[in-house]
Amino acid sequence: MIAIDIALNLAVPVALATAIGIAFGFLLGFANRRLRASPDPTVDRIDALLPQTQCAQCGYPGCRPYAEAIAQGEAINKCPPGGEATLGRLADLLGREAVALDASAGAEQPRRVAFIIEDECIGCARCLAACPVDAIVGAHQFMHTVIPEACTGCDLCLEPCPVDCIEMRPLETRRAKPLLTDDALACINCGDCVDACPVGLMPQTLYRITRAEELSKLEPWRLDACIECGNCDRACPSHIPLVANFKWAKDALEHEHENEARAASAKQRHAQRLTRLEGNERERQERRQLRLDALRTGSAPSAPVKR
Repeated sequence: MIAIDIALNLAVPVALATAIGIAFGFLLGFANRRLRASPDPTVDRIDALLPQTQCAQCGYPGCRPYAEAIAQGEAINKCPPGGEATLGRLADLLGREAVALDASAGAEQPRRVAFIIEDECIGCARCLAACPVDAIVGAHQFMHTVIPEACTGCDLCLEPCPVDCIEMRPLETRRAKPLLTDDALACINCGDCVDACPVGLMPQTLYRITRAEELSKLEPWRLDACIECGNCDRACPSHIPLVANFKWAKDALEHEHENEARAASAKQRHAQRLTRLEGNERERQERRQLRLDALRTGSAPSAPVKR
């Protein structure tokens, strides 16, 4: 009976202490979630406008670090891959002046992708470590190749290659914009094209937006619904080739959407690469520590715990 009383007397405070500990744990977890510093939405919005090439031409190790620096006041003109278009979007977002690109960061170029000349590749694997988005596939002493859809054209694989078997090749160019001048082909807002459109569009409005290259404003005017029948061309008294402009705008919008999807994919691949490298470094440090501990104790080192 005495033993039972002692056990009961000990069980109550132990249970109480456990309950208090659990309660404090929940409170701390809740406070951590509520009080944790939330990411700066401005950085996310800036990062979304950058091309995600991860080329480091801006002087930062990737697009996200550059976005964080811009949010802190860094210049917005240090991204040659983004070019004047990205510079303009950043200026609009942040209310800054759209100055010229910083020549020290490099010049704007048409988008390119890396290509490995397979007959000359020696399988040294140096380019694998240089690629910020893991777009190069291969192994030591085996031929390497580039995944064109994943390559961001950052040029970082060129310098490590000891045999210069990597070259940058331009992507297929898009349809050229019709070389028309507003003075020679002025829209007189007669509305004949509107009456002629079989799907109820506003060709004259689409034309003005297209000629101004304000592609972001086209969606409400349903450019995608244009069937390119040519009725608006035939109805126009100014003989404006409206359909040619609409075809260019559709192609330009498709190109923008492809760039957005490619940037999102590159951003994801870069984040996965950083996670992998961090994991590899953590395992390396753990193995090193296990070897040091084994040397101190004279025992065989154990394998690190896999995560």
